[in-house]
This record gives sequence, structure tokens and C-alpha cells, in this order.
Amino acid sequence: MARLLLVAFAPLMLAARAPMLVPDVSQREVEIQYSFTGAELLLFGAIVYPDGKAPQKPADIVVVLKGPDQSITMREKQKVAGIWVNADSAQFRSAPSFYAMASSRPIDRIVDERTAAIYELGVDKLQLSPASLNDSDEIQRFQTGLVDLRRKTGLFVERPGTVEITDGVLYRARLPLSARVIVGDYTAETFLVQDGRVVAAAVRDVTIRKSGFERFIALAAQNWSFLYGLTAVALAVGLGWAAGAVARRI
Repeated sequence: MARLLLVAFAPLMLAARAPMLVPDVSQREVEIQYSFTGAELLLFGAIVYPDGKAPQKPADIVVVLKGPDQSITMREKQKVAGIWVNADSAQFRSAPSFYAMASSRPIDRIVDERTAAIYELGVDKLQLSPASLNDSDEIQRFQTGLVDLRRKTGLFVERPGTVEITDGVLYRARLPLSARVIVGDYTAETFLVQDGRVVAAAVRDVTIRKSGFERFIALAAQNWSFLYGLTAVALAVGLGWAAGAVARRI
């Protein structure tokens, strides 16, 4: 009977001895105004080991900041008779609007390809869920184009080797937020990796929202769309009339 109980509770005993992460973020809310030029978030925390001592072989930390998923269509341009026109296209159902990752060492020295793909550790491991019926080579070409485009605009960022771990217990990393980020709910994920395995993970939520006059305009467009449209038309007509009146006086 005692042996049966030991077998039954063995998973719980092992779970209790697993290390834990206590993460936090420097800003839980980021406000976007007209003058917003980007920001930098500090992701930090502690590793809690069951016996209170860090193992002799140091663990690795990977942090990922991810924005809301988007459905996006990539189009390829071709020059026909001297005119640029849309050619082939591919649609992706769940491309993250923003992705930033930092790690204590290069990812390929922390985990294998399979583990990196499971946890989406790296922009080349993102599961973009292509919706079109293009062949695999064409899908890969469009996916590479999407990644390159978002790298250039600062929406996809990788910073390997930048996570600082102190005494094997405290960690911190800095990740940039591009000025092009969209509003919405973001997730700041932290992974503790030991001997190539993810042994602990934790998530903190980050909200990015508009504030000030930009927030008022966004809420007006969403909640009072008819009045917002009338006001926009009236404002355009008024400005056009005023510009014409000034031009006639000159």
C-alpha cells in the first residue's frame, strides 16, 4: 500500500522539487502618445530552487515579449511593361505583430531545434500558420520576406547573450519596443532552461494603449463611428473652404 501511494504521489513530489520563476516587468502598462518614439522594457526576476542553492552547472534564461497575433497577406511585386504590379501572394493567419527575444547565450547553444520550435524561441521558429495553398518553397520565401520586413521596422528583435544572471539566481534583460507597435495585450514570457530542457516558465502581461488626445480619437472612432464620420467630413469641408478663402485673398 505504501509503495502504491509513493508511486501515485511521485509526480507531485518531483513537481514540488522543480525550480520556479518569479518574474516581473518594469512597466505593466505602456501609454502611446503622438510623441511616442519607442520604449525599453526591463524584464527581471529570480529563480527559486527547492533547496535554496543554484546548481553547479548554471541554468539559462530566455525571455520573449510577444504582441497580439495578426492575419497578414504578403504580396510580391513584379515589374510588367515598366509598371510595378502585384504578383504572387501568401496569407499568414497568426503572425505576431511584435516579437522580441533575449537569451543568456545563443539559442542554438541552449536548446535543440525541436525544443526551440515548440516554444517559438527565435523569429525563425515562429508558427505563422500559412493559410494559402502555396508550395513549401514559396511559403518559406514569403515567410523570410515577412521576417526581414519586420526586422527592418524594429518589430522583430533578437538579442542573444544579453540576459544577465547574477549568482545563478537573479536575472534581467532589456527589450526594445518599436514606435510602430500596435495597441493591445502583450505577453512577457520567461523560460528557465537546464541541460537543454525547459524546466520552468512564467508569464507576465503587458498592456499597450493610447493615451491623451490619441486615445480620445480612437475611442470616438470605435464607439461613435457615425458622429465621428460626420465630424471628419465637416472638418475636411471646413478646412477646404478656409484654404480656398485664404487663396482668394492672396
